[in-house]
Amino acid sequence: MLERLQKILAQAGVASRRDAEKFIIAGRVKVNGHVIRELGAKADGDYDKIYVDGDLISVEKKVYYMFNKPRGVVTTLYDPEGRKCLSDFVKNLPERVFPVGRLDYNTEGLLLLTNDGNLTQILTHPSHEVSKMYLVKSVGIIPDSKLDKLRMGVELEDGMTAPAIVNLRSYDYEKNVTYFDITIHEGRNRQVRRMCDVIGFPVRDLKRIKIGSLSLFGLGKGKIRELEDAEIKSIRQSEIKKE
Repeated sequence: MLERLQKILAQAGVASRRDAEKFIIAGRVKVNGHVIRELGAKADGDYDKIYVDGDLISVEKKVYYMFNKPRGVVTTLYDPEGRKCLSDFVKNLPERVFPVGRLDYNTEGLLLLTNDGNLTQILTHPSHEVSKMYLVKSVGIIPDSKLDKLRMGVELEDGMTAPAIVNLRSYDYEKNVTYFDITIHEGRNRQVRRMCDVIGFPVRDLKRIKIGSLSLFGLGKGKIRELEDAEIKSIRQSEIKKE
């Protein structure tokens, strides 16, 4: 199938699509022996021989997995401190995969794993506004007026957050905790935790339960499953819109 050359390079993990465009303009890319400098040029990754700086690229089959990350796992393939990390869970997969974004050490829940660098860039870039829903257990009985602040956006040290969708689930007066879910589309570091700190009700437990239309429902903690065709199609909608 013919695709834009920069998209093929990104899918092969050579570079992001933006950097791949720079490679093309600089004359660093050849297709079947011919230097390509036009950004609109297309190729077939399955049949054409594509070179970058003289090296033949390999376009591997793209795979997509859903992982229910436990608390106390580092979202990297290696941790110099020796803590449990992704490699402990993905070592038996037939392909080498990478996480789409991150969940911090004490946050659990839905994490996507793939070798599709182009889709990773799209899903993690804030301009695409891919929604992420978290289940929050927060210390204290949070009044609705404070939840309204999250709904409107709060000021963090790196700027104002976008409005969030917040739904109160329940109060546990005996344990002095509030359960609610929050949906955001930004990807700032520890964003939900910092937002809750701002309103004075710190997070005790945090779990990501949805990314876009993908739900963690039914997947056990620490388990991995391959996405179904319909699920892959749903997460590719952002890519289609970008095109």
